[in-house]
Amino acid sequence: MYDFVFKPFEEMTDEDYAAVGFKSGLEIHQQLLTEKKLFCRCPAGKYSDKYDAEILRHMRPTLSELGEYDGTALMEFKTKKEIIYRIKRETVCTYEMDDTPPFLINEDALDIGLEIGFLYGCNVVDELHIARKQYLDGSIPTGFQRTAIFALDGKVPYKDRQIDIVQVSIEEDSCREVSDIGHQRVYLTDRLGMPLIETVTGPDMRTPLEAAEVGQMCRRLVRSTGKVRTGIGAAREDVNVSVTGGTRIEIKGVPKIKKIPILTYNESMRQWNLLKFREELKKRGVTPETFEAYSDDITKFVRTANYQPVKDAVEKEWVVKCVLLKKFSGLLNWQTQTGTYFSKEISDRVRVIACLSTIPNIIHSDATGETLTSFEWQKIKKAVNASDEDTVVVVWGDERDSNTAVNEIIIRAKEATVGIPSETRQAFSDGTNGFERILPGPDRMYPDTDLPPKIIADERIERIRSEIPEPVWEREKWYRELNVPADVVEELSVSKYAELFKYVVNEWKINPVLASVAFIQYPKRLLKKKLKTGMLSIEIMKQIFMALKDGKIVKDGVYHVMENYLFTGILELEQVFEPAANEEILFAKEQSQFEMKNMSITNPVNKQKILIGLIMGKLRGRANGADVEKQINFISEETK
Repeated sequence: MYDFVFKPFEEMTDEDYAAVGFKSGLEIHQQLLTEKKLFCRCPAGKYSDKYDAEILRHMRPTLSELGEYDGTALMEFKTKKEIIYRIKRETVCTYEMDDTPPFLINEDALDIGLEIGFLYGCNVVDELHIARKQYLDGSIPTGFQRTAIFALDGKVPYKDRQIDIVQVSIEEDSCREVSDIGHQRVYLTDRLGMPLIETVTGPDMRTPLEAAEVGQMCRRLVRSTGKVRTGIGAAREDVNVSVTGGTRIEIKGVPKIKKIPILTYNESMRQWNLLKFREELKKRGVTPETFEAYSDDITKFVRTANYQPVKDAVEKEWVVKCVLLKKFSGLLNWQTQTGTYFSKEISDRVRVIACLSTIPNIIHSDATGETLTSFEWQKIKKAVNASDEDTVVVVWGDERDSNTAVNEIIIRAKEATVGIPSETRQAFSDGTNGFERILPGPDRMYPDTDLPPKIIADERIERIRSEIPEPVWEREKWYRELNVPADVVEELSVSKYAELFKYVVNEWKINPVLASVAFIQYPKRLLKKKLKTGMLSIEIMKQIFMALKDGKIVKDGVYHVMENYLFTGILELEQVFEPAANEEILFAKEQSQFEMKNMSITNPVNKQKILIGLIMGKLRGRANGADVEKQINFISEETK
C-alpha cells in the first residue's frame, strides 16, 4: 500500500499528491485594527522590547468540566518550566495577569469580526458565548485564552469548487516569546490580549500549492476591509495536513504564506514515511503488543569517553542513560522529511519535554558519524544485552531530566508501532518541522463564568451587512475587465484606495489604468525616494483626482503632484501644476532644441523621444506626453 516514494519537492505533481491522499486545511489568525485590547482598555499595537518588571509563574493543568485533563496540558506540566513575563505599564494591566476580572468585549473588534464573517459567507450567531481555551505553554499568563465562535458554515470560491469556512472565532492574542532555554521560557506581554480572529477552513486543499493559494485569498479578503493589522506577526497560519492512513497534524505559527507549500510537502512526506516505518516494524514482528524497550544507567561505562557532549555531561556529574529498543536496528536512520530521520522524532521529544535543549541531546548505535568509539558501544550493548537486531539510544542530563528523557524515548518509539501521533509541529526555516506539543483535544475548552452571553441584535447585523465591501474576487474580476495592469490587480483589491478607485472610475470617469497605477505603483516609486507615502491619505488622493477631473491638472501631472505634496506637506494644484499653455510648450521646445544641438543623435525616432523628454522635464507634470507630441507636430506643420 505504501510503495509510493516521494520525489523532490519541485518534481511532485498533483497526481502524486492524489496518490498519497494529501489533504490540508488552514487556521488563520489575524489581528484586528482596534485602539484597545479585547477584554481590557489597554492600548493595542504598541510593541516594545523594553519592560518595567518581570513576573515569574509556574503553570499547572486543571480539570475540565467533565473532570478530565487535556493531554497537551499534562505534557506541558511535565516540562517543569519557569515562565517569566516581561511587563510594561503602558501596555499591560492587572487583567492580563489574571488579578482582575475581564471588561466586556471590545465592541469595535466584534463589529470587524462580524463584517469579515459576512465576507466569508458565514451564518452569524445570535448570541455570543465566551469560552476558555487552556494554554499551559505559558504564552498566556492566565493559563487560558478567552475565545468565542461568532460565525459558521461559510464558503469561498476557489478554482471550480468551494472551500468551506468551518468557523470564525474572536479571541485574544498571546505573548511574544523571547527565549526558551532549558526549564525557562521568557515572554514579552505587549501583544497579549490584542483582538484577533481565527478562521478555520475545511480540509479541502489537495496540494501544497492549493493550501498557499487559499491562504492568500483569505489574506486578501480580510485586508480588503482595511480594518486588520498588517506587517510581521499580524497574521499567522496554522496548517493542518494529513495523508491516507495518517492523522491530522497541525504545523503551528507559519509566519509567511509562501512557506506553506514546502512545509506541507515535508509533513505529508513525514506521515507517509512513518506509515512505511510502521509496516517495516510489523515485518520485524514489532507491534504495540510485542514492543519491548528497556533503560539503564550507563554512566560508569562512559566516564572516559572522548565524545565531547558525553564528556561534558560526566564533568557536570550528570547521569548518562540508555534505552534499548528491541528489533529497531537501523531504523533511527529511516528518512522522515527532507534531510531528516526518525532519530530527530526522538530528539525533538527529549528537547521539548525533558528540556534537554542543547543539540545533540541523544546519540544512537545506528549513527554513522563519530560519537562513542566502537569499543564503548560494544561495552554498552553487552551491559544491556543488546543483539544485532536492536538499537541503543543514549541520553544525558540531571537525574530528573534524564528520567523524563528515557520515558519520552520509549513513548515515541512505541508510538511508531501504531502510526502517527497527533501532534502540533513547529515550522522551521528550511521547510521541515519539529515536535512542539501533543495536539490539544476538546477537554481544553470550557465555558467562561466571568462574562455573560451577549446578544447580537438584528439591527447590528443589518448595519454591518449594509457596509461590507464586495468580496475581493469580485473586485479582481472587475479590474481585469477594465484592463487594469495584471501586477496591480491583487494589491488594489486590498488597498485602502479600493473604494476610492471604484468611485473615481464610475462617477468621475477617470481612466482606470491611470487610477490603478497612481494608487499602487506611484507610492512604490515615491517610497524608493524615501518619502513618507503614508501621508497619501484617501482624502488627499481624492482631492488630486478631483483636480484631474476638473482639468486643473493633467494626467501626467498626478505623479508630480503626489511627489510635491510629500516633499512640502502642502497640496499645490492650480498654482504650481496648472496645465501648460501652447506658448509655454513652444518655449520649452525651443529651449530643448537648443540643448540638443550639442548632442550626437543619428536616429530620427530617438531624436523625437529625447526632445519630448526634455520638454516634459521642463514642464514638470503640467502637460501630457501625448499632448506635447501632438503640439510639436502641429507647430512643425505650421512652420513649414
